[in-house]
Amino acid sequence: MMERRRLAIGVGGAVVLVAALDAYVVTTILVTVLRDLKLPVDHLERITPVVTGFLLGYVAAMPLLGRLSDRLGRRGVIEACLVVFAAGSVVTALAAAPHGVLVMTIGRAVQGMAGGALLPVTMALAGDLWEEKRRPVVLGAIGSAQELGSALGPLYGAALASAASWRLIFWINVPVVVLALVAVHFTVPNGRPAPADRPGIDVVGGVLLAAGLGLLVVGVYNPAPDESALPSWGVPTLVAGAVVLALFVLWEIRARTRLLDLTGTRRGPLFATLGVSFLSGAALIVTLVDVQLVAQTLLDEDALGGALRLAWFLGALLVAAVLGGLVTARIGERTPLVVGMAVAAGGYALIANWPADMTAASYGPLPRMAVDLVVTGLGLGLVIAPVSSAVLRTVPAAQFGIASAAVVVARMMGMLLGISALTAWGLRRFHTLTAHLQPPLPLFMSKSEYNAALAVYTQKLQDALRTEYQEIFWISAALCALGAVVALAAPGRRAEVPAPRPSADQLLTGP
Repeated sequence: MMERRRLAIGVGGAVVLVAALDAYVVTTILVTVLRDLKLPVDHLERITPVVTGFLLGYVAAMPLLGRLSDRLGRRGVIEACLVVFAAGSVVTALAAAPHGVLVMTIGRAVQGMAGGALLPVTMALAGDLWEEKRRPVVLGAIGSAQELGSALGPLYGAALASAASWRLIFWINVPVVVLALVAVHFTVPNGRPAPADRPGIDVVGGVLLAAGLGLLVVGVYNPAPDESALPSWGVPTLVAGAVVLALFVLWEIRARTRLLDLTGTRRGPLFATLGVSFLSGAALIVTLVDVQLVAQTLLDEDALGGALRLAWFLGALLVAAVLGGLVTARIGERTPLVVGMAVAAGGYALIANWPADMTAASYGPLPRMAVDLVVTGLGLGLVIAPVSSAVLRTVPAAQFGIASAAVVVARMMGMLLGISALTAWGLRRFHTLTAHLQPPLPLFMSKSEYNAALAVYTQKLQDALRTEYQEIFWISAALCALGAVVALAAPGRRAEVPAPRPSADQLLTGP
């Protein structure tokens, strides 16, 4: 029976890996996609909907699908999500000018909706099959599969885009999904709760949450950051988003069937843990996007070179995800959460102080860029397993699916709002820093004078970019420091034990 449980979780982890590969694959190919869709490379804001569309789809569907897995069982939901994920991949691969960004955004949103549910449903499956004492190690392994996909995704995307085409990244998903469907069908148990124990599904709450977040994202998306901090529709759209989210909160207070029923949970520790997940997500997406941009805009590296720089961070994240599970099983959740966020804050402070000649900087024989990225990755990776474990320990078994979804939703909300807000702010900041600069004109100048003036102009642009990146990394450091403080309220070793749940044997032999 133990072997069947391990096999089920192994296949679940592989499915998580498939979706995770695509989660961040576009972070290293944004410039490549811009060129292929015939868009100017100096207007990066035009491609940001492709990133935020995936994240929005992730957040919008995950709570409902997590709850659906509580009601219908894990296997059917995983299989349905894989099929939809393949469909979204096909749409993304077919994107072409003149409406390429729109088509690609739709495809990525569909991918996000389906792929986003695979992680929490697999985490909930671990909650079903493993007792509380051993669960953190299993959750750490699942988290490491997610982070392995995160680590390989940017490299994988850059390599395929360089060797063939960025479209191949998404076409490959079709045969991979077919193989995954066969493996899931024959290994993942199809046990379901008894009819009386099946929770309801809060469709209204899910729609309100998705609509509110969507409005916030649209409100901060600015296609012309050189003209204003927000677009003309920004303020009314942000207000509308806030109103819809307020309606969501009121609905959840009064509704009989809720998206996340907090009955019997310790709300303070639960919200503190979700807060850590939110803040770590905001910091994570900044790293995934901005380290790549630093490499391509300041170091003049291509997509693959930028991905190799980022690999130091992602590799450390992967190692720490496993380490966090082992540590949590021994000492509980609170300590690794506090330590992880504090270490990440220190790492971002180091990155924010990178010198102008960052490739030459070192700590003795060790390159500074690599060391700083490893420190930051270790910090963020350390919190992955304890966040999931802490939330599952505060809710009854009937809530495992939605609670696991809540962890990932909080993280992805941090990523979604973080990339939307910081992109809008960063692009606006860059245009403010360079508003007084005028490119030199070759008229009335000798060739040598023009080249000298052009070198000065280029250096000032580089200085403006470096200032923008430094400020964004300082903001990330502050978010992680806040996360360390919030983590002090997370559940400790003696957190409330969940209510009795079906045994693993019952789930493995269910209908």
